[in-house]
Amino acid sequence: MLCDIMKFLEFDDAGDFPFYRHNPRISKSGWFLLLLSVPIAYIVYAFVGTESEIIASILFCMVMLIPLLYFSGWDYSLMFRRPTKNEIILAVLLFAGYMIYSLTVGSVLDMVGLGGVVPESAEAMGVTIQSTVGLIFSMMGEELLKFIPLMFLMRVVYKFSNNLKLAVVISVTIVLIVFGLLHYWPPSNTLVSVLLLQGLGSMFEMYGYIKTKNIFVPYISHFLTDAVSFILILSGV
Repeated sequence: MLCDIMKFLEFDDAGDFPFYRHNPRISKSGWFLLLLSVPIAYIVYAFVGTESEIIASILFCMVMLIPLLYFSGWDYSLMFRRPTKNEIILAVLLFAGYMIYSLTVGSVLDMVGLGGVVPESAEAMGVTIQSTVGLIFSMMGEELLKFIPLMFLMRVVYKFSNNLKLAVVISVTIVLIVFGLLHYWPPSNTLVSVLLLQGLGSMFEMYGYIKTKNIFVPYISHFLTDAVSFILILSGV
């Protein structure tokens, strides 16, 4: 059984990554606008979120998605495909893997006093029914927030090294570190906790994309993770 799971998780030939070798080509100004869409999406979410978390989540996603599709020549198949049965199974396995990882690492961090201060209520944690529904869009936004810099960094590293494996390793490492740091909000967490949980922990979703080249796979895994967490918080668990 374990051998079957390990074989299932092995990397396969799922096509190529887009953009990194001009497939298709994005101009320097195009990359600038794509990268700029990331902080703009954050700003829009911060301002609109005070009025409506659902609308804020939609805008957070669309501010990055629309420019990405535009510079892709509206060829969404470069990034999105209808998930196959195996891809859905993979997403669920990655979700389960992350939950086990986060519970284990989180418990260890709490034991050594590096887990941060956990708010006592759902309201204090910013978890509401609106924010839970908004996960449908905000989780795709977070995957795009990782995807756009990942493809840019791969393009830069590959341009100078002509080595795809090196481009993937360097780019993934940088993106995971930065993504973890974006979650650093003391005293609710610590630098170590965000680097291990949100940073290194995002390797589960990143693996799903690298294996399949289909953003829907990490999206499903990420959505399940946050949706289950939010529902448990709202339930008072």
